[in-house]
Amino acid sequence: MTSNEIPQSDDPSRGTLSPELKAKLLAAPTASLSGQLRGRGLDHVSIDGVRPMHPGAKLVGVAKTLRFVPLREDLFAAHAGGYNAQKRAFDEVAEGEVIVIEARGDATSGTVGDILALRAHTRGAAGIVTDGGIRDYEAVAALGLPAYSAGAHPAVLGRRHVPWEADVTIGCGGTTVQPGDIIVGDADGVIVIPAAIADEVADGALAQEKEEGWIAKQVADGHSLDGLFPMNAGWRARFEDENR
Repeated sequence: MTSNEIPQSDDPSRGTLSPELKAKLLAAPTASLSGQLRGRGLDHVSIDGVRPMHPGAKLVGVAKTLRFVPLREDLFAAHAGGYNAQKRAFDEVAEGEVIVIEARGDATSGTVGDILALRAHTRGAAGIVTDGGIRDYEAVAALGLPAYSAGAHPAVLGRRHVPWEADVTIGCGGTTVQPGDIIVGDADGVIVIPAAIADEVADGALAQEKEEGWIAKQVADGHSLDGLFPMNAGWRARFEDENR
């Protein structure tokens, strides 16, 4: 396997997140994780256009996906009433899962409100990511559940969307998300990590953080960036000598 080939799991819908992996991802900033993914040939892994409801809270979990399609009145009448795909997704979310919603970047209605967010919270969900809006924003925020969205909006789902299906491959914020992908979010944003490489990406990010912390100390001590960032052979030898 070359350095640019991404290992594929036999079943992309089956993600795992051991306590050890979760701890590593909680410690690794999304910026470093993103850099590690780029080094493995994955550039399109950020969910763009979303911001955290709680910037100080870290989001780590396994993706459970939900897809909305654009409003069409006949389809809304047939698919949006009763126990629809949206309600089922929030009712069935498992502990540690992140509900990731495809809303086509349309933030001109809510895609989740306080009751559904409360249901996810009581089910032990790790968080919510939507490239659409959140209504009942203050009530959702009060739950403390990590949530990322394109912003607040008072309108109900039916102004723009039809809840269509769950647990399928979706597009959210310009990237593809599959059920079982690992979702990590912090103040910088949200990234998607294929489950098959999550351990090595987390290890690489933590090693990168250690190196960059050491480099930052040298910069704070007055050293030039030339040859230090990135490290040339001399600086690398010094780093390795001090970190044996």
